[in-house]
Amino acid sequence: MRSWTDTLRFAFQPVVNLATGTVAGLEILARPETGDVLAEARRDPELDGRLAVLALRTAAHRETLLPLHINVFAGTLADLGGLTALHDAVREAGRLPWEVTLDIAPPYTHVPQQALLEAVGGLRAQGFRISADGVGDGDLPLRLLIDMGPDLVKLDASLLSRPAAVKAMRTLCEELGALLSVEGVETESQCAAAISAGAQLAQGELFAPPSRLPAADVYVPPRSPGLMALPRSGPSVREFVRPAALLPATASAGQVRALLTGSPDVSGVLLVDQHGRPVRSVHRSRFLLSLSGRYGHALYADRPAAKLGDPPRTVGVDATAWEVLDVVAVGGRSRTSDDVAVVDPHGRCVGVVRLADLVRALAESRVEEAAGLNPLTRLPGSDAITGEVDRRIADGRTFALSWLDVDHFKQVNDGAGFAAGDELIRSVGLALQHAASGSTRVGHIGGDDFLVLAEPERLGPLADSMLDAPWSAGGRPVTLSLATVLCPPGSVTDHRQAAACLAPLKKAAKSLAGASWVVGRAGLPGHEVRRGKRSTPAQAGCAVAEPGLG
Repeated sequence: MRSWTDTLRFAFQPVVNLATGTVAGLEILARPETGDVLAEARRDPELDGRLAVLALRTAAHRETLLPLHINVFAGTLADLGGLTALHDAVREAGRLPWEVTLDIAPPYTHVPQQALLEAVGGLRAQGFRISADGVGDGDLPLRLLIDMGPDLVKLDASLLSRPAAVKAMRTLCEELGALLSVEGVETESQCAAAISAGAQLAQGELFAPPSRLPAADVYVPPRSPGLMALPRSGPSVREFVRPAALLPATASAGQVRALLTGSPDVSGVLLVDQHGRPVRSVHRSRFLLSLSGRYGHALYADRPAAKLGDPPRTVGVDATAWEVLDVVAVGGRSRTSDDVAVVDPHGRCVGVVRLADLVRALAESRVEEAAGLNPLTRLPGSDAITGEVDRRIADGRTFALSWLDVDHFKQVNDGAGFAAGDELIRSVGLALQHAASGSTRVGHIGGDDFLVLAEPERLGPLADSMLDAPWSAGGRPVTLSLATVLCPPGSVTDHRQAAACLAPLKKAAKSLAGASWVVGRAGLPGHEVRRGKRSTPAQAGCAVAEPGLG
């Protein structure tokens, strides 16, 4: 009598890193030839658990070194309280739990939430990574998603037509310390939308269809220049994580050699302890060179590979690309090509980053940033500032947006000449850069107009520094005007609304004599004069209507 397993096959679909264009993992998909075993598994937790074990064993038979994504229904975890058989199968296959991500799939309706959370906590303690699957097209409650604290959130591609929802989920993922992936990507426009919304991973027919053999190559559309802008502080290292080739710290040199010769794309091997923490780093070229020398194989083949390794270079998952470069810069030049291990808060390796990926991304970001710099002051233009305004609005952060300019600048140019005017603008821009501290951003939007984005408590010292300075052009004294709008959470919806609130405040500041500074609050009329003398009565402000009002 034939078993249901006789007609069950598995396919591999790559999970693609959108920053590096490489395969970050493989999702194993059940493909029954007859019947609907998945529908049965949804109703039968024991069957679903066996499917997870079979998926793992199928991957082990393919001898893939890539991290694996294995599907399991939420109800299965809540009912079984974990997956003991899967943990045993991972150990038998010679894999490590943190190389396996469990894609927890809907439905969640009628699933006991506390039991599910306890099962997730147990699996995470064993080392498994957790993914919330089917978000946006399923019934996963937002509160439960937050309580689960997944390492990865998988969105349905249908949400790409609603970019605000995807960007909001990216913001939530940043708060949770999770990566954002998009499933079902079929077109280049969808891929571009996923990148624009901040997704780090994706999978779908565009990159590679599910296949019986793990895909070695995937197609990733080239990124347009407009999508290459990265935060000034540098992109997160999470965006560049590649799968790591891991072996136990006790592995012999022969085992490492077999892995490297069988996997030409692997640039190095990390030797990890029983908890998955890197203890030695084996560089491909240096290792193979040692074994290829005279008597090298006889000397080292059966000895611990750790003797031919180096201390690992590690960074946390929250590090930026610039911080990785700092790590690479420490030590001898011979190790600049070594992979850097990325570790979680417990010190366990979650992958590696390569210097080439970081340098390319940072170079692209600098090229894009340079294209937006004002040629006179070398400060970024309005796009950089307004983009950061939108990020702070999405994060629910209070911020102060200010407009600074030179009083009667046309008269300066007409009286002292444009060269003196240019020199004054350069001096103001340089002084703004020196006065900015912490997360304060300054930009030059053209002519004598500057934008300043800061936390409210940092603005006072900057204003004092700029307004108290004795400015002059061609021997003529010059004063500055500063207008600020304070934007608490919920007061504005985007940078356009913040700019609209700022415009009347600028007019009010320009109406004052001498160095001036006025401060208003988004959503409230009127303003406060902090510097300058009134020459004409003025009222300015910005009232932002609440939804459904006026």
